[in-house]
Amino acid sequence: MSAPPTTRLLRQCLRRTSKAVAQPTPHRQMHRQALRQTIRPVTLSHPRWLSITSTARAGIMPETEDPKPPNDEAVEPGSLHAAQLTDEEYQRLSDLQMDAVHEKAEAMQESREDVEVEYSAGVLNIVFPPNGTYVLNKQPPNKQIWLSSPLSGPKRFDWVVSGESMHQKEGGGHGDWVYLRDGTRLNALLSKELGLGIDHSEEDMAPSKDATE
Repeated sequence: MSAPPTTRLLRQCLRRTSKAVAQPTPHRQMHRQALRQTIRPVTLSHPRWLSITSTARAGIMPETEDPKPPNDEAVEPGSLHAAQLTDEEYQRLSDLQMDAVHEKAEAMQESREDVEVEYSAGVLNIVFPPNGTYVLNKQPPNKQIWLSSPLSGPKRFDWVVSGESMHQKEGGGHGDWVYLRDGTRLNALLSKELGLGIDHSEEDMAPSKDATE
């Protein structure tokens, strides 16, 4: 027995409505694709914040990749010591140094008309163009020799014994006038800036036994 026409018509309407709901329209498809792209997770092969953090922290600690460069001009504390000279030893060694520089400066003056040399009362003035005027003088109270250079500035040189301990009674080692702050040797500085080659024999520059005791 067949269904009444009204029932068949109702069933057909329901089938059409179900198909319309099941089949998405083009507008719905575009909306779903846009939604998928919006919620798609984003992955980075190398997070940028990691590289920024590592760069900012480099060099803060000694073990990092870019530590602070050491100061090459600094001298390790305790590496240089002024010798304990008696007044007589200081006079002998400082006079020997001043006389040697004076002699070399006068020899240079003879070959250069623009160089002027004056030595009086333990103060040696050398006018050396184009550098300027150098002043070298003794400082008995401090047992030092002071140099004022127009290029490297003022320096105070102490007598430093090298090779052997200055406290040993025998040997004594060899000594030089040295700027304790940076290790500059007086003769090396005069050679570099003035071209004065100061040579002393080891016997002359060695401290006496009284200075090493």
